[in-house]
Amino acid sequence: MVLEKNGAVIIVVKDIGWGDIGETLQEYSRRRRILVGELSLEEGRYLVRLARQTIYNYLKKIEGPPPTPISEKLKQERGVFVTLYTYPTRDLRGCIGFPLPTMPLYQATMEASIASATKDPRFRPLRVDELNHVVIEVSVLTSPEEIIYRNPNELVDKIVVGRDGLIIKSGPYSGLLLPQVPVEYNWTVEEYLMHLCLKAGLESTHWVKGKAKIYRFTAQIFSELEPDGEIIEEELSSKKC
Repeated sequence: MVLEKNGAVIIVVKDIGWGDIGETLQEYSRRRRILVGELSLEEGRYLVRLARQTIYNYLKKIEGPPPTPISEKLKQERGVFVTLYTYPTRDLRGCIGFPLPTMPLYQATMEASIASATKDPRFRPLRVDELNHVVIEVSVLTSPEEIIYRNPNELVDKIVVGRDGLIIKSGPYSGLLLPQVPVEYNWTVEEYLMHLCLKAGLESTHWVKGKAKIYRFTAQIFSELEPDGEIIEEELSSKKC
């Protein structure tokens, strides 16, 4: 199932996903926590190239051999988002991912790549001739952890723009923002929380009421500088606002 949430689209995997049998996100994260180190630039480049090749093969209806991950880290279960931007204008063209570690990272990257290119409900499916006019970004996530706070000021103090991605859950409403989003828009922490609420379908001040659960995660972000070109690891500027 594909759901649009807060500027990104989330793939929900029902059989092993968050929320089955009343499980909370914190309990799920604890149960599925995987102790892994950061990816190397080589591993990040592998994922971005894998995403591009997967999209190309899917659009051209090419059935190639299954990929061979270059390291054991890429076989570990991790959350991941694949984002497509137009080049050179860098307008969003698709963003879909898995917020929780539900499958091996390389497989999740492949599935999110296809979905980002063809199943994001905000955009028409990508054509193969457009692939040379988009850049691909892969964000590899850590497991979300609930932020424990007693009041809004304490919540704000525990969030760092440029480091923390956020998830909000309140009743049937939930939403996610990747850590690069508030940096791109130069939001303060308060603005970040307001937009998180709005994208989840809540009032912008809902976070102040103390009725929502807020989770944070970090991400390694690997991105092409130009279509099928050099791939770098992006460094976000951490700041308290």
